[in-house]
Amino acid sequence: MILFQVEGIQKHYGPEPVLDGVTFVLRPGERIGLVGPNGSGKTTLMKILAGREEADGGSIVPHPSLHVGYLEQQPEWEPGRTLLDEAKSALAGLMAMEEELIAVAEELGHCDDPLEHKRLADRYDHIQHEMQSRDAYNLDYKIERVLDGLRFPRKSFDQPVELLSGGEQNRLMLAKLLLAEPNVMLLDEPSNHLDIEATQWLESFLAESAAAMLLVSHDRYFLDRVTNRTLELFQGTVDSYTGNFSAYWQQKAERLLVQQRTYEKQQIEIEKAKDFIRRNHYGQKHQQAEDRRKKLDRIEVVAVPRTIVLPPMGFPPASRSGDMVVRAQRLAKAFERPLFSAVDLQIVRGERWGLIGPNGCGKSTLLRCLLGEEQPDAGTVQLGAGVNIGYFDQHLSGVSDDDDVVDSIRPKHKQFLTQQRRDLLARFGITGDTALQKVGKLSGGERNRAALARLAAADANFLVLDEPTNHLDLWARDALEQALAAFDGTVLFVSHDRYFVNRVADHLIVFEPGGVRVVEGNYEAYQLLLQGKAAAAAAPKPQAALRGKSGAAPGKASAPSGKAHSKHQAKSHSKQPQNHASGKSVAAGARKEEHGGKKGSETGTAQGEKQRRFPYRKLSEIEAEIFQRESRIEQINEELGDHGTFRDGGRLRAIKQELAEQHSSLKKLYEHWEEASKMNW
Repeated sequence: MILFQVEGIQKHYGPEPVLDGVTFVLRPGERIGLVGPNGSGKTTLMKILAGREEADGGSIVPHPSLHVGYLEQQPEWEPGRTLLDEAKSALAGLMAMEEELIAVAEELGHCDDPLEHKRLADRYDHIQHEMQSRDAYNLDYKIERVLDGLRFPRKSFDQPVELLSGGEQNRLMLAKLLLAEPNVMLLDEPSNHLDIEATQWLESFLAESAAAMLLVSHDRYFLDRVTNRTLELFQGTVDSYTGNFSAYWQQKAERLLVQQRTYEKQQIEIEKAKDFIRRNHYGQKHQQAEDRRKKLDRIEVVAVPRTIVLPPMGFPPASRSGDMVVRAQRLAKAFERPLFSAVDLQIVRGERWGLIGPNGCGKSTLLRCLLGEEQPDAGTVQLGAGVNIGYFDQHLSGVSDDDDVVDSIRPKHKQFLTQQRRDLLARFGITGDTALQKVGKLSGGERNRAALARLAAADANFLVLDEPTNHLDLWARDALEQALAAFDGTVLFVSHDRYFVNRVADHLIVFEPGGVRVVEGNYEAYQLLLQGKAAAAAAPKPQAALRGKSGAAPGKASAPSGKAHSKHQAKSHSKQPQNHASGKSVAAGARKEEHGGKKGSETGTAQGEKQRRFPYRKLSEIEAEIFQRESRIEQINEELGDHGTFRDGGRLRAIKQELAEQHSSLKKLYEHWEEASKMNW
């Protein structure tokens, strides 16, 4: 069955078409990610499919049973209605069905006509079956589940809609769409205005939904988790790829390679034919030359590969600062409620730190406190020697609407000629007449890239960025990630883009319900840490009641196992004062003193310590590392199952060597775990 048959859709806003023959079909169960550079027409196509705009050409043939839900970007609200009223309005059909069921039941109770009684009974059974299939008996639970998942506090349920912020109103529109349960969802940037936790909830909700969907998103983790097919919209047409975003990214690279080779090979053959024709047009081989000319006229020329070019972003080499860039001690800040307290951290030259956490938790406030733009309520912040800060504000206030783009990036500390500024803007994808426009006329993505160019012109050695990926398309985000990874200075940033955080950060500052945690590693490392803690909590633990007076250890517990992978090993430093000179926490020193430094009467403990083959470690720490090793082994085995691996001898040898090392390390970890389970009393 085909839900949508889209054929040759065209749309013009000027001489050049935005859509120039878009053709595809949408089938039940398909969750299609629509990707393409900013300005390629994704939102225009979504509006045409939703019936909000008319196409200039082409056709859309919907299935008769189609019920389309479209995520509005600029909703209109009826005055006086509360958040809960609006959420319930999405279920008006089910509520009307419930009222009809009650009315039919009352009629049945008073009906004496057998024929009418049968008609009413059939209608009652039909309504009841429909309500059961749509889970209409748990409407309150459904509403609360969606509103809770999208991070609406219960106290806001009775708040008038017009008093909600713009972001909250957009989340409410998303909630209404999810509650309406259409069989086709058209979602244009559904994760906008959502923090990481709400985005993860939405991913799970959509992945479990039976609805088909077409969605636009710049969140690559979101696309990977939700979609099972990808459409690339570029130069007015779409190309289809199987699988999620990561599969598309790989297939696109492979397809481009084949297309480029085919194109180049044909161009070489064409040039050879033209050269033969030129040399022999009037000679003895005139007839052969004429035959080749005719063949050349009939040849079907291979199209130039559809290459989406990354803007070549880059930051200049950083001047050397002191080894210590920022040190914060016991930092605290509160407004109407406490945001953070007792935050200790030290950022070392060359490190890249990411700040993540829910909306409104205080990430930007902590950033401003570290920069000296906000005064903390307690604690101290110290900048290192020679630190030159470059700040990217998420509101892009550094580039003024009234300035020409080429003038808005002019630095105050040095002479920077117009051509130099235009060259710099071109490096961030702003070229031609766009560089001479007023900043106020730029799109969101263009303005963001102008602000990044201004940051590059500042010659900073410490880049501080607040939501730098806002308004950037997937290709610009990839370019920025590469630019920051190549930057030889220090980076501190706030972002909700988990993919960006994972690729750029080597340290994280995480706002959690219990406080602020510092993690050594990227986003995958943080997830591994959480999974390791969950696995450790679920692992069987020895009971104190099983121990006799002699203190003998109980029998062996089951060894832990798990499933995850990360390039970095995560270490939690939540609420532990740090000794940065040594890289060890005070708590770690206390453990060493507790387990290895006691003398005298505790002879049994001392003897136990002498019998250890391995150094003292907590069971939970060993279990987390076992979890990591097992996950990596599983991933290596998957790589060995890839036929491409066996075509690359160097890669195959490296993978087999790593597999042997992982197995050796895992064997020692299991021995360490068994020893620790006996002796850590």
